[in-house]
Amino acid sequence: MTDRPLTPLLDRVKVPADMKALSDRELKQLADEVRAETISAVSETGGHLGAGLGVVELTVAIHAVFDTPRDKLIWDVGHQCYPHKILTGRRDRIRTLRMKDGLSGFTKRSESPYDPFGAAHSSTSISAALGFAVARDLGAEGVGDAIAVIGDGSMSAGMAFEAMNNAGHLKKRLFVILNDNEMSIAPPVGALSSYLSRLYAGEPFQELKAVARGAVSFLPEPFQEGARRAKEMLKGMTIGGTLFEELGFSYVGPVDGHDLDQLLPLLRTLKARATGPILIHVLTKKGKGYAPAEAARDKGHATAKFNVLTGEQAKAVSNAPSYTKVFAQSLIREAEADGKIVAITAAMPDGTGLNLFAERFPKRCFDVGIAEQHAVTFSAGLAAAGMKPFCAIYSTFLQRGYDQVVHDVAIQRLPVRFAIDRAGLVGADGATHAGAFDVAFMANLPGMVVMAAADEAELVHMVATAAAIDDRPSAFRFPRGEGVGVEMPAKGVPLEIGRGRIMREGSRVAVLSFGTRLAEVLVAAEALGQRGISLTVADARFAKPLDEAMILRLAREHEALITIEEGAIGGFGSQVAQLLAEAGVFDRGLKFRSMVLPDIFIDQASPEAMYAVAGMSAAKIEAKVLETLGVAVVVLRA
Repeated sequence: MTDRPLTPLLDRVKVPADMKALSDRELKQLADEVRAETISAVSETGGHLGAGLGVVELTVAIHAVFDTPRDKLIWDVGHQCYPHKILTGRRDRIRTLRMKDGLSGFTKRSESPYDPFGAAHSSTSISAALGFAVARDLGAEGVGDAIAVIGDGSMSAGMAFEAMNNAGHLKKRLFVILNDNEMSIAPPVGALSSYLSRLYAGEPFQELKAVARGAVSFLPEPFQEGARRAKEMLKGMTIGGTLFEELGFSYVGPVDGHDLDQLLPLLRTLKARATGPILIHVLTKKGKGYAPAEAARDKGHATAKFNVLTGEQAKAVSNAPSYTKVFAQSLIREAEADGKIVAITAAMPDGTGLNLFAERFPKRCFDVGIAEQHAVTFSAGLAAAGMKPFCAIYSTFLQRGYDQVVHDVAIQRLPVRFAIDRAGLVGADGATHAGAFDVAFMANLPGMVVMAAADEAELVHMVATAAAIDDRPSAFRFPRGEGVGVEMPAKGVPLEIGRGRIMREGSRVAVLSFGTRLAEVLVAAEALGQRGISLTVADARFAKPLDEAMILRLAREHEALITIEEGAIGGFGSQVAQLLAEAGVFDRGLKFRSMVLPDIFIDQASPEAMYAVAGMSAAKIEAKVLETLGVAVVVLRA
């Protein structure tokens, strides 16, 4: 436990309304205390640190000027919302961040009226804010102004521009704050980032702190003439707000997002005078005010628990490599032997391991920014031209590019290889990042090959398998975290498509596992063996195409067949059930059960606790077998 910071002003602020009585000088002190409290809390819980530190002054300014929760403050992504939570009645629970039954690491409607719209994926805030603005003008009760805070990385997604185009057309009063820190999770890429950089080339805002360029008509009359002259001078220095103004927004900025002497007067003026959509361009520094975060390459994006004085993170030592690292190293080995292999990610090079690939093959690795739809179709174009693209995207992010998976990849039978990271439950990031649906939405596509690695050695072979498939699309999924510690192969060997493997021969019940629950199934099999119940355990490897011969043999030779997968209903188990039904197996009385994730969104907790809720621990697998057989259970291990 670290010493808690002294926060005399923050102790008086229970909700944002308490800030109205504070002077501007006191608001500056409040910002310092909020920053100290954020650092202290995250040092105990772990979580997203850098993003929150970058918006401390902005958070204080917005809540001091606007009237939340009547005014709807919407944080894009939401991983920067810890200071917001501290100021909105949740400080007493801030040290439960990302824990079971604690505060979410993102905004969440069910958690607080100060979170009007939940988010953990990017680029949704402007659309949602426009929805609130239109509802307000249609007479919705309890809705005032709508303020969206969106990062420069999030602005690379098409959805943000779709929303701005619509908002400009509707001309509704709406505030969009572009939080430009030049650093999304990865360094932002593309023309938009370059455009934003040029906006403040030479940092003219430092010379013109009193000027909100583009907002001349909103400034008090005595300042308007000076502002007009400054704006004319700046036209020759930068592109200015032309892009946003063409979309129908009045462009204001850039302004220093850490200077409350700029932020407070500007927001007060805009709140009093704005009639249509306003874009306020705010420059911030991710990790601001905490040296270890400022010095980190990712600016302290996501941290484990850490020592406040040194910034040193307390990460558990593992004897097994992470699945992500195994994927990256395997892909590098394949690419060394095949010059056509290229890798694509959507703003997550570190998270997907492709930062390692980029170091080895910088010209064959493409980070397209937060643009999953583009990533998929870009990969399709590469495949159509004869390259061998590996499109590495988290399961929960791949959902955003599903139309492109169907239309641009599957229908054209293009050999795009989808490396689906974060498959299954993910722990502290909760339901928004849990990879629950990819098996179902990929396996229902004609021609798609869908694999799941049971362990890290299998993942090596599946990377090699995907590299070898050149006549149709394929996907392989793997979870977050470390492997199970199996012996690793020297190199990957392509698997026979649609062939599983028998891990343990038994006689009475067959359990068919798809993915990394296999280790828990084998533990359950040992326990059931001690009860005299003989289990056959099989690793399916493929959800599509299924190993029909193996599955039908298991159905013939066993009293019961149980499938298990780390995915929602409609996935692997449903594929197996369809096969068995069409083959008439159920007509002969086979007992069949399918263990899938429950039909709920599971809140954040440790992965072990989440799998316990999901009913997928070894003990729950054992119980499912006994229940299927109708065996009474007197005592069952927890």
